[in-house]
Amino acid sequence: MPARPREQMILIDTHAHLDMPEFAADLPQVIQRARDAGVSTIMAVGIDPASCRRTIEIAEAYPNVFAVVGVHPHDAAQVGESELDGLKTLARHAKVKAWGEIGLDFFRNLSPPEIQQERFRQQIAIAKELKLPVVIHSRSATQETITCLQQEKAGDAGGVIHCFSGDAKTAAQYLEMGFAISIPGVITFNKAQELRAVVKGLPAEAILLETDAPFLAPVPHRGKRNEPAYVQLTAAIVAEIRGQDISEVAAITTKNACRVFHLDKR
Repeated sequence: MPARPREQMILIDTHAHLDMPEFAADLPQVIQRARDAGVSTIMAVGIDPASCRRTIEIAEAYPNVFAVVGVHPHDAAQVGESELDGLKTLARHAKVKAWGEIGLDFFRNLSPPEIQQERFRQQIAIAKELKLPVVIHSRSATQETITCLQQEKAGDAGGVIHCFSGDAKTAAQYLEMGFAISIPGVITFNKAQELRAVVKGLPAEAILLETDAPFLAPVPHRGKRNEPAYVQLTAAIVAEIRGQDISEVAAITTKNACRVFHLDKR
C-alpha cells in the first residue's frame, strides 16, 4: 500500500492590506499563491472608511478572506463621529471579524497625539459594543497604548497586538490583559535579536503570525512587495527559534487565530 501523502500545513495570515494599490494588478494570483503555500485564511485589514469598504468587497469575493474595519491612527484627524457611525454599520457585515487597525503612532504623528488617543478610546468602546476583538497598532507610544487599553478595559474585547516590536516586559503587559502577540516578517531580519528572544519565551497560545503585506517582506524578499504566501517564512523562523517543527507552529498559531477572531476551524 503506498504511503499517504503528508497533510499540508494550514496557516493564517492575521494581517494584510489587500486593498492597497500594490495588489491592484494581480490580487487573484496573490490569493492563489497564498492558498498554494498553505495559507487557509487571510485577515484583510482596513485603515480608513474607503479602505474598509474595499476590504469588505474583497472579503465578499474570496471565501478565505475576512475583513477587519477601523481607523488607523494616521487617519484619526480625518475621521469624525459620522464616519465612525458608518464604520459601525459596515462592521455588522458577516465577514467582518475584528475592529482595527487602531491605536497610536507617535513616530510619524500624522494625526495630533491627542486626536489619536480620542479616536483610539472611541474605537475600543465601539469594538466592545459590537463584541469584536481589536487589532492594535502601537509605534513609539508603548506606555500610552497600554494606558488606553487598561483604562478602556480593552481586554474585555480581546484581540491582538499587531506587528509586535517591543521587549519582554511589554509583551507581558499585553499578555496580562489577554491579548495575543502577532509576529511579522521582521523576525527574519538579522537585527531582530530582541524580538527573537521575546518569541522564544512567549506562551504558545499567545502567538499569531502575520505579513502586514504589502509591507515588511521577510528575508529573502526584504525590500520587495510582501504578500500573504510569505507568512510561511515567518512560521519557519518562529519554529527555529522555539525549537519546534514548523507544522507545530502552523497548527498552534492557526488554532490561536481561530480563537481570537472567532473563526470556524479552518
